[in-house]
Amino acid sequence: MGLVSAPERMTNERIRHQIARMAAQLMYERQETEYFTAKRKAAKMLGIDSRFRPKDLPKNREIRDHVQILACMYEGESRDHNLKAMRLEAFHLMSRLKTYRPALIGSVLTGHVRQGSDIDIHVYSDDISSLTMILDDWGYPYEIERKRIIKHNEERFFTHIHVLGRYEIELTVYPRSKLGYVFKSSITGKAMERASIHQLEQFLRREYPNVDLSDTAEAVDVLEVFGRLLAPLESVKQNPVHHPEGDALYHSLQVFQLARDVQPWDDEFLLAALLHDVGKAIDRDAHVQAGLDALEGLISERAEYLIRNHMDVHAYQDCSLGHRARRRLAASEFLDDLLLLREVDDGGRQRGVDVCTVEEALDFIRNIEAGVW
Repeated sequence: MGLVSAPERMTNERIRHQIARMAAQLMYERQETEYFTAKRKAAKMLGIDSRFRPKDLPKNREIRDHVQILACMYEGESRDHNLKAMRLEAFHLMSRLKTYRPALIGSVLTGHVRQGSDIDIHVYSDDISSLTMILDDWGYPYEIERKRIIKHNEERFFTHIHVLGRYEIELTVYPRSKLGYVFKSSITGKAMERASIHQLEQFLRREYPNVDLSDTAEAVDVLEVFGRLLAPLESVKQNPVHHPEGDALYHSLQVFQLARDVQPWDDEFLLAALLHDVGKAIDRDAHVQAGLDALEGLISERAEYLIRNHMDVHAYQDCSLGHRARRRLAASEFLDDLLLLREVDDGGRQRGVDVCTVEEALDFIRNIEAGVW
């Protein structure tokens, strides 16, 4: 293999930079969205046969750096303002979707945004409908897109939710089994830069020391949120050995009615009875924690405690619970409530029992809160 002369190297570098600048222009102007296509098109526009020496084409990161230069040149201070606004928009949406372990990725996180850039967020859910219910609750307009891609002779399916607004947000939905999977960047080939809600909050406070992260959006009706969390339980079929009554919603409504019979004045206890299994529609393998994640900030400390421990109290009563956990439950001021919840939970497993609707249950709780039960 012959050595490349200094003049030839200089020519190759000059051509490489020309292709990088042209490709960056194409991507900045949104004429192209893929690095590979932009490079080939740029080479063709410059009269260069990219098939001859493809290794001499610029790397993706070189093009990204040129896009950054163009953005600074054309947008100036407005770019920094938009970047901050996009990051805050991402943070607020991620906070509302915390149950689905959201992570911000891409140019909004790294700062390499260009005109028309989307906010890219990964979320994890095995049930699209439970996720879109949260978007509905907060009044986000959205469109669902499903893609089929064949790469390296492997067929893959992707679900994207495009949240529409001042900035378009693309939620890529992965199954919960993908939690912890390391995604690699198409630009660097290394682990993709990503930020969880906590990491993004820390990042924002470093980048913008005086940032206000409070959420000024109009509050939603909490009881309506509960209704949307309960609805998918109708499709959750349970083990007939332990739950001969059928689906999880039917069980939850039975438990609510039994709780109403014994403590009709106690809205916290009634909510714990009604909502104790909502996590089964989100993550059946860890339904208690999934339910608590979805209910965080929406229920009282007492209701949260009852839901968190409603499975442990079974082991507490049959003496199979560990010594330390048993002492913890025994010392709780809510132990009697927990034992009563266990009693109505066990009782709510009957076939053919007439139950109220979700709306009727929530109306009953609403009346208690209003003092008219």
